[in-house]
Amino acid sequence: MKFKRPSDSPGNKKARRGFYGFYGDDVTRAPKAAVAMLSARGAEPAARERWFTGEGDVRTDAAVGGEILRFVQAHGAKPVVATDRIIGCPHEEGVADPEGKACPHCPFWAHRDRWTGDRVQ
Repeated sequence: MKFKRPSDSPGNKKARRGFYGFYGDDVTRAPKAAVAMLSARGAEPAARERWFTGEGDVRTDAAVGGEILRFVQAHGAKPVVATDRIIGCPHEEGVADPEGKACPHCPFWAHRDRWTGDRVQ
């Protein structure tokens, strides 16, 4: 016999959404993964964490994968949305590069749509 978990209130369900994406200088290697917990669409993240790997790729790093899973589980995120590709440069906007400007360290992303990878100019 299976027992169903009683459903949470709609407010609690909305507070358990997670998103994570991968970032790299180009589309070949992702040295950074970022995970955010959102309470509602368009809301600022309630919790955020980033993971980095030196020469490797976070997408294939078992230790990073385990840490991401623990973070998501600790925040009870349901559902979780993950990107299937590298979606941008790993440098923090406004820290390593001017806010709203192309990253000077990652010319690959300068004129690309981060969701499709297509050139936009």
